[in-house]
Amino acid sequence: MHPNCGVESAYRVRLRKLLQEMHDSITYWITAEYRKNEPVIAMDALPANELRRAMRQLAKRWQQRFNEAAPELADYFSKAAAARSDGALKAILEKAGFTVKFKMTKAARDILRATMHEQVNLIRSIPQQYLVDVQGMVMRSVQTGRDLATLTKQLEDTYGVSRRRAALIARDQNNKATSAMIRARQAELGITEAIWLHSGGGKHPRPTHVRNSGKRYDIAKGWYDPDIKKFIFPGELINCRCVSRSVLPSLTKLGRI
Repeated sequence: MHPNCGVESAYRVRLRKLLQEMHDSITYWITAEYRKNEPVIAMDALPANELRRAMRQLAKRWQQRFNEAAPELADYFSKAAAARSDGALKAILEKAGFTVKFKMTKAARDILRATMHEQVNLIRSIPQQYLVDVQGMVMRSVQTGRDLATLTKQLEDTYGVSRRRAALIARDQNNKATSAMIRARQAELGITEAIWLHSGGGKHPRPTHVRNSGKRYDIAKGWYDPDIKKFIFPGELINCRCVSRSVLPSLTKLGRI
């Protein structure tokens, strides 16, 4: 069972669209204010006050925008990830000769709610560091009399950091949500064991995860990772792309696994 790339991509696109709108808005207004006062920048307190006021208003506006957009976007992502993981697991089981019909059980509902709550918090956190960094660099630019070109370059660099964080959130949360939902479905079906599979991707794979690939673990408690000294599940750690393969007891008894 692998996380659905389509869900991750769609989620990433929506996060980046919102982030792009914020960046374009702030760049436009900061540029306008800066140009208006550039001849006297760093020589008068008034330009600094005006820029500080503009940034406070923009920060408040865009934080509110993200706060309002977060519940709807979190709901979309959580339900899409759950639906795709259910569909994929159902298809796999049907190939093995099992017909199942998943229902929204208490365990599945709890996971869905927890996923939504996590997404809301993460989405709302995206503009926070960006806005703090932008406010700081604008004030430092005024104090040191830097030109607009230098400030614009800094704004683009900060935006790039936020874009990469949004991409990480989309990928990491897709892994976590898929893993959690599959674990709940495995328990519902009476599956007690799974095989840990390392994704083989990533520039810096976790050595313990690579060594554990192909080994069984108890889905009720997970696998003990000696590197962090705790039990974990595939996809639980940040940027972990490991997945699981369910061990079906009936097939095991027949010697097919």
